[in-house]
Amino acid sequence: MSRSATRSVLSRKQLSERVTLASRITILTSFAVGVTLAVASVAVYLTLRVELRDTLDESLVERAAATAQTPLVRSALAGNIPAEYVTASDVRLAVIFPDGQARGEAELVEALGAAELAVATGEESRSLRSAVIEDDRYRLAAVAEPSGSAIVLAQSMEPTYQSLERLAVVAWGVGLAGVLLAGLTGWAVATNGLRPVRRLTQAAERIARTEDLTPIPVTGSDELARLTSAFNMMLASLAASRHRQNQLVADAGHELRTPLTSLRTNIELLAQADDNGGLPASARADLLADVSGQVDELSTLVGDLVELARDEPLEVHPVPVDLADVIDAAVTRVRRRAASVRINVAVEQWMVVGEPAQLERAATNLLDNAVKWSRPDGEVEVRLEGGVLTVRDHGPGIAHADLPHVFNRFYRSAEARMLTGSGLGLAIVRRTADRHGGHVAAENAPDGGAVLTLTLPGHGVRRPAVLTSD
Repeated sequence: MSRSATRSVLSRKQLSERVTLASRITILTSFAVGVTLAVASVAVYLTLRVELRDTLDESLVERAAATAQTPLVRSALAGNIPAEYVTASDVRLAVIFPDGQARGEAELVEALGAAELAVATGEESRSLRSAVIEDDRYRLAAVAEPSGSAIVLAQSMEPTYQSLERLAVVAWGVGLAGVLLAGLTGWAVATNGLRPVRRLTQAAERIARTEDLTPIPVTGSDELARLTSAFNMMLASLAASRHRQNQLVADAGHELRTPLTSLRTNIELLAQADDNGGLPASARADLLADVSGQVDELSTLVGDLVELARDEPLEVHPVPVDLADVIDAAVTRVRRRAASVRINVAVEQWMVVGEPAQLERAATNLLDNAVKWSRPDGEVEVRLEGGVLTVRDHGPGIAHADLPHVFNRFYRSAEARMLTGSGLGLAIVRRTADRHGGHVAAENAPDGGAVLTLTLPGHGVRRPAVLTSD
C-alpha cells in the first residue's frame, strides 16, 4: 500500500472515531431520505416525460389522420386556399409527395426527412420523431393521405419541456427540504433516543471516577431499558464481589490475630526466660511444641486463605481422576494425624475430570472435620457411591441454625470456636465442588452425628466396593 493510500485510510479511521453516534444516525438518516427522494423524483420525472410524449404522439397522429380527411385541407394542398389559413393553430402543417416535393411552412418543409418521405411513398403507414425548428423542439407526426401523399403535423414541445423543467426544480427543492428535514428529525431522534445511552455512559464514567456502585434508575421497557437493567445487574455483582473481598480481608485479619498473638506471647516468654536463666527442659520443650503447633496452624490458615482468594477457573487441561484413589490418599493422611479414630471406608470407582490436588484437599477437609467432632475412640464412616461422597461422624451433630452456614467462609459455631481450625476447610470443599460442577450438603443423621456429602459429576466403572477399616 502506498504512503498516500495509507494516509487516506488513517484519515478515514480518525474521522470515523471522531464522529459521534448521534451524528452517524443523522448522516445515515439524511442519506437514506436523500437517496429515496432522488430515486422517487427521477422515477416521477421519467414517467411523466414518457406519458406526456406518448399523449402528445397519440394526439398528433389522430389530428393528422383527421386533417388528411378534411376537404378544406385537401383544397389548400391543391393550391386553392393558402396553407397558412388552414394552419393557423397550435400546430404546423405540411404535405410531402412521393416525388419528394413538399408544400407548407418553409421552416417545417426544411425539417422534413426520410421518415416522412417513407410515409408518402407508402413504405410506412405513419412516422413519429423529434426535430428542432427555429431553435425550438418539435414533435413531428406524418400519416398517409388518400391522394397518395403524406400529411405532416408538427407541435412544439417547449411548453411540455418547460413544465418538466419546473417539475425538476420543484423536485430538487422538495428533495433538499426533505433531506434537511430528515437531518433535523434524525438529530432530534438520535438526541432523545440516545439519552439513556448517555446516562449509562455518564454512570460508567462516574463509577470509574468515584467507585460508587449506586444502580441507575430504569425507565421504560425497551432495549435500552434492558441494557440499563443488565448494567445494574453487573453493578450488583461487582458490589457483591467487593463486599466478599472486604469481608474476606476482615475475617482473615480477625482469624490471623489470634495465632499471631499467641505466637508472639510464646516467643516473648522464651526470650524472657532465656534472660533469666532459661526454662526447665520439659517446660521449654512444651513451649516449643506449642510454638510449632501455632506455626503449623498459621501456615494452614494462610494456605486456606490463598486457596479461597484465588478466583480462577478449573485448569485449562483437567485430567481424568479416580475419586476412589483420591479418597484413599486422603484417608491415609488423616489416619496419620488421628490414629485413635476409626475410619471405615466403602468406595466404588468413580471417574471425574478435574484437578487431583483440589479433589484430595476437599476430601481431606471433610475427613478432618469429621475427626475433629468425633470422640478419641469414635468412628467415621466414608462412603462413595454413584458419585456421592458421604462422610459421617458420630459426634454431637450440627445445630439446626448452623446447617445453612457450615460451608461459608470463616463460619464457626459457638461450639467450634472452642476447637482448633479457621472455618475455611468446608468453604474450600464447596469451592472445589463449584469448580467441578458439583454441589455439597450438610445434615444430621437420625441417630446422631453430622453427615456431609460432596456430589461430583462423572461416570462409574463396574468393580466391587473396597471396604477398609482400622
